[in-house]
Amino acid sequence: MPADQLRNRTVGSKMTESEYDQVVAVAEREGLTLGEWCREVLLAHAHSSDLKKPSAIEQTLLAEFVALRMILLNALCKLGQKVELSERDLQDLAELADQERFRRAQERLVEAVAGRQS
Repeated sequence: MPADQLRNRTVGSKMTESEYDQVVAVAEREGLTLGEWCREVLLAHAHSSDLKKPSAIEQTLLAEFVALRMILLNALCKLGQKVELSERDLQDLAELADQERFRRAQERLVEAVAGRQS
């Protein structure tokens, strides 16, 4: 391996026990050591820095669409099973969608960025 390609630089970060456990678990699921996983994630992020980050408005709109989709799919699933939906059922679906919308939207954005890099 040429000298300019030797891995002789270190990057570090402080984490809580919980954060550390989370990244170790992800690395293990992917069959990598923690160092290998961290290097892959850092380099992937560095290479994607030229990709436009969604604005707050775009993220909010995506979250709203995700919430509407979640409500619609859950309601249609229940109706398809011939289950009657009460007003309370619809409120519960809306509350669940509100709680999950930003997390699910963020997952979609991550998937979209990963897809553009492939």
